Amino acid sequence: MLFSFLSFGCIAAFSQTSSYWQQKADYKMEVSMDVKTYQYQGKQTLLYTNNSNDTLRKVFYHLYNNAFQPGSEMDMRLQSIKDPDGRMVDKVKIGDKESKESRIAKLQPNEMGYLHIANFKQDGIPITAKEVETILEVTLSKPILPGKSTTFTLDFEGQVPVQIRRSGRNNKEGIALSMSQWYPKMAEFDFEGWHADPYIAREFHGVWGNFDVKITIDKDYILGGTGYLQNGNDIGYNYQDSNVVVKIPKKQKTLTWHFVAPMVHDFTWAADKEYLHDVVKTDFGTTLHFLYKNNPKIIDNWKNAQPKTVETMRYFNSIVGKYPYQQYSVIQGGDGGMEYAMCTLILGEGNIDGMVGLIAHEMGHSWFQHVLATNESKHGWMDEGFTSFIEDLGVNHLAEKKVVNPFAGAYKGYVSLANSGKEQPLSTHADRFDENRSYSIASYSKGELFLTQLIYLIGKENVMKTVKRFYSEFQFKHPTPNDIKRTAERVSGANLDWYLTDWTQTTNTIDYSITTVEGATDGGQRTVISLERIGRMPMPIEILVDYTDGSKESFYIPLRMMSFEKENPIPEIKRTVLKDWAWGNPNYFFEIPKSKTTVRKVTLDPSGLMADVKSDNNTYEIK
Repeated sequence: MLFSFLSFGCIAAFSQTSSYWQQKADYKMEVSMDVKTYQYQGKQTLLYTNNSNDTLRKVFYHLYNNAFQPGSEMDMRLQSIKDPDGRMVDKVKIGDKESKESRIAKLQPNEMGYLHIANFKQDGIPITAKEVETILEVTLSKPILPGKSTTFTLDFEGQVPVQIRRSGRNNKEGIALSMSQWYPKMAEFDFEGWHADPYIAREFHGVWGNFDVKITIDKDYILGGTGYLQNGNDIGYNYQDSNVVVKIPKKQKTLTWHFVAPMVHDFTWAADKEYLHDVVKTDFGTTLHFLYKNNPKIIDNWKNAQPKTVETMRYFNSIVGKYPYQQYSVIQGGDGGMEYAMCTLILGEGNIDGMVGLIAHEMGHSWFQHVLATNESKHGWMDEGFTSFIEDLGVNHLAEKKVVNPFAGAYKGYVSLANSGKEQPLSTHADRFDENRSYSIASYSKGELFLTQLIYLIGKENVMKTVKRFYSEFQFKHPTPNDIKRTAERVSGANLDWYLTDWTQTTNTIDYSITTVEGATDGGQRTVISLERIGRMPMPIEILVDYTDGSKESFYIPLRMMSFEKENPIPEIKRTVLKDWAWGNPNYFFEIPKSKTTVRKVTLDPSGLMADVKSDNNTYEIK
């Protein structure tokens, strides 16, 4: 299917402002896969445009497949980290003790992965490229001046590893090929410089561009992934109808699948002989593709997930903004779930609820990682956390029985980590977390709480406006943490620099306490409530008071450094706005004039949206 590049051209042009220039990498690739040896040969032509003000004398490529070799940095990290990823290790017993062994360390030559480069040229002139495990360092023969373009050509050969993490072959669900991180990929260069991180199983970052990819493979395989199929008629496969049988002359042993993908920063595909392929067209302009094994045990779940996927995408379009591509594919890949450009690879044999939740999360990445595309390695919490935020909203939207706080699990996870003594700041590079658990809870849960606590700080309406405006203004721009903070400030008028600093660059915690609730000495005509800030991180405080006659009243203490007063989130309950609370004073008290009834209970943060790490001192009940 042909696709108009006009809308993406406008977006790209808009992004090239003085503040947000972007490099551009347009790929043309031809690759031939040997399904018997799992080895492939390819050619790549890359038109690279330097939109920066720097003169580039070197460039860097990622060679991800080289991580899947015994002794690699990924292997060493796997062997040294306290809690290795369970998918990447095997449990073994030595005597009475159980230990975990790296699966990478045990790979044989025909099982491991590799990606090697040959015949590298810049504008037709041969140059030397140095392979440093998962990074290719290229010293240019001719510097790339600001605003200029150059063309790189190269040959590459690779071997698909036995699937251990994300990419690979013949995984536990029987998928033949999950082809992610399979090609030489240009590293990102931005206002911070080069992001040529070695691959040790964490996150990714890439340059936007247009991809034109031809994949030659045995004719019995069905393919899905990034991009729009251009030659369905030529190969006898109508990609717009469900489960079309490919009819190829018997003499022809291979097919060449031709895909085009506009304005993406990655290209992924998967292939299997037994894929069923369902096509679901929507009324909002995006065609959904579902590719999964012809396994009677899973077909019903995959069919039932399809209308839920449509409704989830419709909902995400409404709360974030329009998904900009005309196609999205959900593909059984066999290793957890992982987002890619215009598609996701997911496990395919779980229960329907887990499957729908997984699709919601991975599809949510399409907005935050594949349109906004923050640097996952440095700010994984923006991608994983914000995706988790809309995932929880989406799953709750689909649920027959709604919950008041769909984010409760994220709060529980974060509080557990904060009280464990193992928390590291969100500003920690993804590869530098001491434990996988610390990384996961920080990025997913604490990252999600960045937005849920914004609801506490500036109100739900302002937060949802912030998400929409952030998506609208920073599409295809690789936004940074300061950009989401400034967007929230522009929407609400609040000062939030303190919030971004404390929540993302420190491990300062929130801990407020009700110290006393007592009558005064003037004949009991008032109640005095005393509060204390125990944690370092400040917050405005919301208080709910229950009276003995069954009535309720709320009180709101603005935070001085925030210079903001949030609207009453529960208008039906009378609210009194008190004097602001300055961070320098850890103590605060206020008085409630006594009327016809007396205080029965006092509760801090009745919404549960403030991540207080010791909530047992947040309630004072008078008995």
